Amino acid sequence: MKLRRYPAALLLLVIVTGCSSDKVEVKPAPLVNFKSTAKFDVRWKHSLGKTGINVLLPAVTSESVIATNGKGDIQCFDPDSGKSRWRIKNSFVISGGIGTGSGAVFVGGEKGDVVAYEEATGKLLWKNKVSSEVLSAPKLADGVVVVRTEDGRIAGLDAKDGKRLWLYERATPALVARGYAGVSIRNGIIYAGFAAGKLSAIGLHNGVIVWESSVSQPHGNTELERISDIISLPIVDDSQVCATAFQGRLGCFDAEQGGSLWSRDISSDKGLTMSRKYLFLTDTVGNVLGLDKLSGSSYWKNDQLSLRQITAPLALDNYLLVADFEGYVHALNRDDGSFVARMGTDGSAIRSAPVAAGDGFVVLTNNGSLYSVTIH
Repeated sequence: MKLRRYPAALLLLVIVTGCSSDKVEVKPAPLVNFKSTAKFDVRWKHSLGKTGINVLLPAVTSESVIATNGKGDIQCFDPDSGKSRWRIKNSFVISGGIGTGSGAVFVGGEKGDVVAYEEATGKLLWKNKVSSEVLSAPKLADGVVVVRTEDGRIAGLDAKDGKRLWLYERATPALVARGYAGVSIRNGIIYAGFAAGKLSAIGLHNGVIVWESSVSQPHGNTELERISDIISLPIVDDSQVCATAFQGRLGCFDAEQGGSLWSRDISSDKGLTMSRKYLFLTDTVGNVLGLDKLSGSSYWKNDQLSLRQITAPLALDNYLLVADFEGYVHALNRDDGSFVARMGTDGSAIRSAPVAAGDGFVVLTNNGSLYSVTIH
């Protein structure tokens, strides 16, 4: 039997319902009432067209907000006014979201296309191909564009002309959870999570492994139960890198040497973020957690968004933002996890986390509505 790659949401449903013929009713948590102590204001909104099946994270720079739809059209807007600056119709479907850096915009496609455009004008700079589908936004650091592909490879391309500088390869199990995590880069090191709970540190300029550690170990009796893949983005600061595995654990490691600092039994397929003393994450069933980033001890837990398919969190000033499958954006108090504000969008799911933009954020819905929003 040929095994397939499965989205994490489908795997969760299979695992929850099991093989029983009995009907299992699983319902998302209803929205709770609360007293608002903050307010969302929409600065501007544009309709880009439906995003399709891919998670298409918008990009924000000091000069631009850039986003794409499921057909491969890219649009660039002024971050303050929302005025359109340029639009490109690609001949391929963009599968990995938008990457930016050094005045350029980078995108990757379903058939391995990687293309760079000038941020100011949309002019084509270069194009190249990698080994397979690009599942995350290309990342630029120190002249190297890092591209991660569906077959488990990571390629380093020259930012000037797109030529390949190096290729990192590793074996990929036959059955893995399909994720959209790319890589995190800091101080010349690429951090990437892989199948079977492995977290790797890779040299930015040569693609050579620096260290590898285990966030989680596969366990269980079936192949589905034994999937324990890191399918969300690792998060890193100057001293530590943290990652979490689907059906596995959350772990933090010394960023330079890879030694384990602490770990906890928390499963996540969405991701996490660091801010100040906190580590924030969304777990597999939709709980939002606030932890001490140095020890992993719990500060608070909000379980009122259970099974609402919420995104990874964005820490913004005194707030923590997540979005859900009905197009709601929720603002939580970062100190205790209580709700402070809620905003509806166009009613379609929001699958990528809100992205910070100046004193606010942008968010893209499945129906292709791009919102620029402030909260106060």
